[in-house]
Amino acid sequence: MAAAEVQERLSPECKQFLYMGTLPRGLEEQPFKKICQFYEGNPRFVTLYDTINHIPVYSAYTFKRSDGSKKVDVPWMYEPQLSTVSDSREMQQFPSENVHKNFEDAQAVLDDYSNSVIFERGQLNPDEHQADPNDKASTYTLTNVVPRAREFNIGPWKNHEHTVRRRLNNYCRGTAYVVTGVTTSGQTIRRHNINRLGIPTYFWSAYCCVDYDHNAPYSERSKFPAFAAHGLNEREDNKVQEMTVQQLEEFLKKVTYVASSFQIFYDNCVPLNSGNSALHLP
Repeated sequence: MAAAEVQERLSPECKQFLYMGTLPRGLEEQPFKKICQFYEGNPRFVTLYDTINHIPVYSAYTFKRSDGSKKVDVPWMYEPQLSTVSDSREMQQFPSENVHKNFEDAQAVLDDYSNSVIFERGQLNPDEHQADPNDKASTYTLTNVVPRAREFNIGPWKNHEHTVRRRLNNYCRGTAYVVTGVTTSGQTIRRHNINRLGIPTYFWSAYCCVDYDHNAPYSERSKFPAFAAHGLNEREDNKVQEMTVQQLEEFLKKVTYVASSFQIFYDNCVPLNSGNSALHLP
């Protein structure tokens, strides 16, 4: 059984997916919902969800060493707690008949994606970055999915996910924390002349792994403990650019609504014993 919980404050068991148990800073003023994504009784990852645009703002997860295979037999699920007709914490498979109108008020449904030729369902926490079958299955909730241009999905972004997977597989010795999100600029997918899904303009992603192989080749070692990337969600001119996390943060401050204090990882993913960490007074 799958479950997910919409929480005002994240419970300790859900903070395990965040570096130093800390959410990205600088989005507190936005009217988004924090979802602790449960599946088979265990927390799997965290999502910040936009109930107006019916898409996640970001999903935060821990990377698991993986061979990159996909789980193909998982039904798509939705989040009853975001709905106005249910406060059940059980994440549920979509019913085969038409979803009740009230389910659609606060979240995406399968029909929103069914007539789109250009866009596919793109996971923010990708199946391929998980290893355990239940961790993989938990990524198949529409609260973890946004409209991704097909050419971008199967090309540059997929290649970037593979690049990060190989890098973390090979050189991250401890836990790798990943945050992957989107920016929007007002474009939507409409159904029955109603705005249903915000279309992301940019996809962005960052990882933090403070325990890594210091003997890795410089080309890889230079991308630790943290690195990031963004790409344009278009059919062409959609190259994914890698950069430092700070460069990504400055970019996002320019193109989206994050506050000037925006920070993806606590203390910029500086290891606490590195001597470079800022002094934190009690």
